[in-house]
Amino acid sequence: MNETEYKIYIDDVIRRVEAARVRVSSHHIVKIVAVSKYSTCDEIQKLYNIGQRAYGENKVQDLKAKSIELEELPLEWHFVGSLQKNKINNLLDINPSLFHALDSIELANELQKKLVAKDMTLDALLQINSAKEDSKSGVKPQNALEIYKEIQNTCPNINLKGVMSIGAHSQDYKVVKKSFEITYNIYKQLDNATICSMGMSGDFELAIECGSNMIRLGSVLFPK
Repeated sequence: MNETEYKIYIDDVIRRVEAARVRVSSHHIVKIVAVSKYSTCDEIQKLYNIGQRAYGENKVQDLKAKSIELEELPLEWHFVGSLQKNKINNLLDINPSLFHALDSIELANELQKKLVAKDMTLDALLQINSAKEDSKSGVKPQNALEIYKEIQNTCPNINLKGVMSIGAHSQDYKVVKKSFEITYNIYKQLDNATICSMGMSGDFELAIECGSNMIRLGSVLFPK
């Protein structure tokens, strides 16, 4: 599609986000992170021209390559993928705005060691496996509050900003909604947490209605 058609398409996505947001409250604010893992730098540039600033990648090497190629643009880079311990230093060298997938106390401890060595801090979200699916990473919902507080107490170089989860892999609306509600209820119990990141291209409207204030949109923003 040409640039005019693309802008009309994106405007429709924004309208859907706005409609879901207002159903919660006119004061509810939702941030969009464009997940660009299957997209080119040219496609990111096109979306940037429309006004999108925050982008997410799920591979450290892709995040590095795209952030370097697009370094002249004032983009906000997020790392949304699972982080292998042997890639921690590589990620910290990029210094993303936010790490979405802190999925265990073990990873937090490794991150803390590397952050101390580099004399830096990292903003992060605790990933919760609220869908309780083996295919998903994240801490168990029943352990989330305890682990969140433990990371706050033992990993001072990690700035926990809130929580993240992926909706249940189900066609059943009630099942997906329940997984979002579990995460949101945990989020509401956290002191000073500001981010509840839930919702992707197929379920972002439901996620927003369940309280999400950050959504991660890929295919719906980068149509092929």
